[in-house]
Amino acid sequence: MKTLVSKTAALLFCLMLLPAAYAATLQEAKAQGLVGEQRDGYVGLVVANAPADIVALVRDVNNQRRQLYQQIAQQNGIPVEQVAALAYEKAVTATQSGHFIQNASGAWVRK
Repeated sequence: MKTLVSKTAALLFCLMLLPAAYAATLQEAKAQGLVGEQRDGYVGLVVANAPADIVALVRDVNNQRRQLYQQIAQQNGIPVEQVAALAYEKAVTATQSGHFIQNASGAWVRK
């Protein structure tokens, strides 16, 4: 379990190391209330009518996260969903006040 926690911490560190412009764009989208952290460990659209570039951003970020989750899951012999759930817990802690996260019922709420 200790190894899993350290691997999850490494995952979150990797997620934060997305290219600077890309990360800034994700942070801007979060600050604008367009994107939030989903309970499944991925980012999601908070608004249904988000601009196409934000939709593409969410897709790209989620593809990168999926690859990292799969790598960590394979290294630790655990399901990808377990890695994603741990990543969500860490993401909620790291989410800035005022940004959106999904609550237990799947509704978007501001932290």
